[in-house]
Amino acid sequence: MAGISGLTLVWIMVSVIASVLMRNFGLQPFAWLFTSAEYGLLYMTMLGAPWLVREKGHVHIELLTSALSEGPRQLLSRAVALACVVVCAILAWKGIELVLTNLERGDFDTRAYYYPRWLLSITFPLSFGLMAVEFSRFVFGSELMHSGEAGIHE
Repeated sequence: MAGISGLTLVWIMVSVIASVLMRNFGLQPFAWLFTSAEYGLLYMTMLGAPWLVREKGHVHIELLTSALSEGPRQLLSRAVALACVVVCAILAWKGIELVLTNLERGDFDTRAYYYPRWLLSITFPLSFGLMAVEFSRFVFGSELMHSGEAGIHE
């Protein structure tokens, strides 16, 4: 999914460049270029998010965890990860409801072309479900989400 997310970023770059070049040459850019870039932003964000959780790439502040000793830091980090699991599980469940509603109604997004809405909303349960799994690794696994080191570390 992270690979698809990366390829989507490349497509967004290509579509923006193509649109700008077409405008500079006095042409009207294709409507589907804009629409595909908009869809791409959703797909790129949602499909890349579980990988970002796995790699601990989301922004979080270590000010409090760096001030705590090992025991309380582990407890706090696992509690935060558990809260993330709960939120992601709720959002995944709501995403499933949205997909089922889109399928039941036969909803389409009608901009440059007809696009089944369930193809957009399917990313919510998929992504949030996998993020719940990834966050649960920080609840039950040996690795913690927080390092306890304040500042920028690369």
